[in-house]
Amino acid sequence: MEQIVTQPNKPTPTAGRSSAQAAYDGIVPPRTSGGSASAGHATVQKPRSLKPLVFIVLLSLAPVIAALVVYFNPQWRPQGSVAYGTLIEPQRPMPPASALQLTTLDGQPFDLNTLKGKWVLASADVAECPESCALKLFILRNSHASQGKQVERLTRVWFILDQGEVPEKVLEAYKGTIMVRVTNPEQLGRFAPISPGATPGLGALAQPMWIIDPLGNLILRYDQGADPLKVRDDITKLIKNSRIG
Repeated sequence: MEQIVTQPNKPTPTAGRSSAQAAYDGIVPPRTSGGSASAGHATVQKPRSLKPLVFIVLLSLAPVIAALVVYFNPQWRPQGSVAYGTLIEPQRPMPPASALQLTTLDGQPFDLNTLKGKWVLASADVAECPESCALKLFILRNSHASQGKQVERLTRVWFILDQGEVPEKVLEAYKGTIMVRVTNPEQLGRFAPISPGATPGLGALAQPMWIIDPLGNLILRYDQGADPLKVRDDITKLIKNSRIG
């Protein structure tokens, strides 16, 4: 008798499907009717981290903080940042009105501390204002006027060291300069440093020019014969790099 050999049933492709599709159907299990794997559970979103925002804020404040730190710690300034003028160390704070008695040209008391908040360009001389006096007033006026949009951040002061009459041509030429008489020049001498080697007195006070910062500290001195262009450039750098005043 002829032996009949039976073979196991083989999956046959479903009608209308390719063999590749049929193979895929055999590998991937069919989806259940239960929906998504997370059915019945609400999706919980993780809260966003504030670290990127904090980082951006700190990055924005870093230059301001660094400038303030270096400003109040001159010993940390790089050598290339040294000013043309002579740095006053330690800085000298404005004295109160009782320690530096000043009056306006019409005799009214004047307190230098009312100028805090601005950069003050200062000089001193007798009321007659000789040529050397006029040159200082000219340098400070032009340095002030050259600051463009920053001009409102500065003001100018002329300390008059005697009770003489100021020439009309000086009053006219230097309008905008705050002119105040010093009741006792020795008081000004204790605040405003004179040039090295100069004998204390009116003549020594009449030589330099000074810069007072918006916090009320006298920080720079320019001795007689200072280069007007370098003085102007010094002031420009101070105003540009400063966040105060």
